[in-house]
Amino acid sequence: MASRASWVAALMRGWLAAGCYRLALYLVFPLIWLYLLKRARKQPAYRLHWAERLGYYPKSIIKNGLRADTRPIWVHAVSVGEMRASQPVVQALHQRYPDSPILLSCMTPTGRATAHELFGPASGINAQVVFLPYDYPSAVARFLAAFQPRLGLIIDTEIWPHCIEQCQRAGVPLVLANARLSQKSLAGYLKMASLFRAVMPKFTAVLAQSPADAARLQQMGAVNVQVMGNVKFDNQIDPLLIARGQAWKNTLARKIILLASSRDGEETLVLQGLGPFAADTLLIIVPRHPQRFDSVAALLDAQGLHYVRRSQWQGEPTSAQVILGDSMGEMVAWYSAADVTIMGGSLLKFGSQNLIEAAACACPVLLGPSTFNFAQASTEAIAAGAAWQGQDAAVVCQQALAMLADASRLQAMGQAGLAFSQAHRGATQRLLTALTPYLGAEGQAQR
Repeated sequence: MASRASWVAALMRGWLAAGCYRLALYLVFPLIWLYLLKRARKQPAYRLHWAERLGYYPKSIIKNGLRADTRPIWVHAVSVGEMRASQPVVQALHQRYPDSPILLSCMTPTGRATAHELFGPASGINAQVVFLPYDYPSAVARFLAAFQPRLGLIIDTEIWPHCIEQCQRAGVPLVLANARLSQKSLAGYLKMASLFRAVMPKFTAVLAQSPADAARLQQMGAVNVQVMGNVKFDNQIDPLLIARGQAWKNTLARKIILLASSRDGEETLVLQGLGPFAADTLLIIVPRHPQRFDSVAALLDAQGLHYVRRSQWQGEPTSAQVILGDSMGEMVAWYSAADVTIMGGSLLKFGSQNLIEAAACACPVLLGPSTFNFAQASTEAIAAGAAWQGQDAAVVCQQALAMLADASRLQAMGQAGLAFSQAHRGATQRLLTALTPYLGAEGQAQR
């Protein structure tokens, strides 16, 4: 009797949490469009495709490349990083199921642009790219009715309760793949434990990056949890970008420190930590978000530094003290040009950006204290000798300067990075194996 009472109480808490969530969504509805307009001031692309955000798609999009007799495989990657992480997965799905269309969804214009860059006609995949609607039940239902995917694959950790529920109602298997969950994020989700513990079991499968991620996801209520590794290790490095970076390195003929994927406030810390620039040292700054390119340029102006923007630089010799990487899709080239990388997002409490690509380019990585978003990869990279971690930005910057004078250490860390990245490959194959019950073993996916 007591167990039945506790079950009923849990059910009531879940209904109450779900009702509060739905009410909150409708209350913020007018603010969504104000938010998009605000973002559009710096990124005009935020003014486009508003109807898609409510689940309305032109017939030309629905029919374009989607065969009437074959339902698409749907892959969701929220923005740029997740879309790039999805590349080996999408390529593997296309190779195994060549007759099945690929439907890609995202939430940001930069994610959409990245999808077109990676999976356009030149790729041989030519995936259909759309915005996933906001998490309103009717909007998600329209999305599912329009495209009728046979399977949904969410890359990294996007947990939208109504999307999960609508997929279950529509009979669409929904898999959370490459999933990671930091202790900090878990604490946030558990503030609404009744809501998320009610929806997490509705994922058909959850494929975690590490055992620690798997344990935390299970704390949230996930079932059928497996450890698959991190598909970001499976991304193939573009040799043309490597060659471009090496050409830049030869042309610039200086010692190069790269501040990669920097977040707000970190550029100031690095400029302070590095101090006056030596004549033989060049700093390259590549902000994480394109909308910050101009503000970082303004910071460099205020510091009185001689800099050049990538958009105005074609790879010729320059006397600039700083290169501002205001381009998209060239991070591999920057890693290949640099002697050492300070990883953005790790100097302040952002949880770090992805260090795997830098390691795969044989570029030594220096981390600040905040690495919770990539805790497993950071710990393993440090243990492998591919990365080093400092207690604050000043210490990291001094380490970067010291390493520029130690060519043998730079080479050893670079080689350790290559070995580290190669040793962790294979997550994509494990993912395909996990999807076999829903898509079939090979050839054309099950209709």
